[in-house]
Parts: sequence; structure tokens; C-alpha cells
Amino acid sequence: MLTHDQIWTALDRLAERAGLTASALARRAGLDPTTFNKSKRITADGRERWPSTESVAKSLAATNTSIGTFVELIGDNPRTVRSVPLLGFAQAATGGHFDDSGFPAGNGWDAVGLPAVSDEHAYALEISGDAMRPAYRDGDVIVVSPGTAIRRGDRVVVKTTGGEMMVKELKRRTARTMELASLDPVHVDRTLAPGEVEWIARIVWVSQ
Repeated sequence: MLTHDQIWTALDRLAERAGLTASALARRAGLDPTTFNKSKRITADGRERWPSTESVAKSLAATNTSIGTFVELIGDNPRTVRSVPLLGFAQAATGGHFDDSGFPAGNGWDAVGLPAVSDEHAYALEISGDAMRPAYRDGDVIVVSPGTAIRRGDRVVVKTTGGEMMVKELKRRTARTMELASLDPVHVDRTLAPGEVEWIARIVWVSQ
């Protein structure tokens, strides 16, 4: 059975993963800033107050975190940090930094310590500029996992056979087309044929 402390600890860890305080996480999720405050976790008469399902769901959406990852944060095991390859997104788009499977390759990669990712080929890309706002801001670091299954609605990095590299949301994928939604409403959505896609990988974490 899940305990009151486990759920609140998981929310605290979720905020920490995103580089936020509990109050900042609540604001980003569109909630009252005091929703996750420690003082709100016990009622005035001493009863345990649990976070609502809605507040947890909004927090996961605001941090682009899957329910599976949240369940991992509930566990009592110590959090581990793993060093993953790091490269600026603009630099990554210049070519020569990935093999045909979309795995990091070549020189120029740095390293950064981030919460452990099970995919041994995971890597991090640092966003520069405002082209991906409001989803990602200048200085954000996204962790990309080539080995993680991709589903509709996931945010992904796509490399085209023409050498273009982009961050989009997967809207729909069939045998004939891949429909990608722009994260910035100013930019148009894209539809690619399978032959135009060199590789696609899911974004599993972001440090904001």
C-alpha cells in the first residue's frame, strides 16, 4: 500500500528533477502556489492530507514526466545520478555527432550528471535561444532516449535524411506518414514520409 509520505516524497523529487521548488512546481502546473507546501500536508486537526489525482496529473504534464517515472520516484531506493553525453542542440544539428541509429558518436560531446536513465544510449541536449518556447527555454537540458518506445503525444527529436534536426510532438504515425506538431504555435506542423526520417527518439526528461 502506498503511504502518505511516499506520495509527497515523490512530488518533492519530481520538483527537484525539474529544478523547481514545490511551490514553483505547483505554479507551473497551474495550481495554487501553496498546493504542495509542507504545511498543507497535514490538516489543522492532524489528519493526513493527500494530493489530488488532478494535481499529480497536472504536475506530470507540466514537467513532461510519465506516470512510470513518477512511480519510480515513489520508491524508497536512493536516487542515482548518471553521467550522460551532452551537446548543444544547435551543434548537434550540424552533423557528425550521431551514428545511423541516432546514438551519440564522434567527438565534441561533453558530459553532465543527471538522474539515471535506463537507456545506455541516452544523451542530453542543451537548448539555446527562444525558438522552442514556450515548451523549452534557453538553457534547458533535455534528455533523449533512443531506446524508449514512442507513443502518440510524446515529445521527440527527429533527424531527417536531409540533415534537418527538430523537436516536435508526435501526433500520428502510420505506415505512410509521420505527423509532427510544433511546440511553438508560430511554427507550422510537419508531415514526413518514412523515407524522410533518418531516426526519431523520445525526450524523457527536462531540466528547467
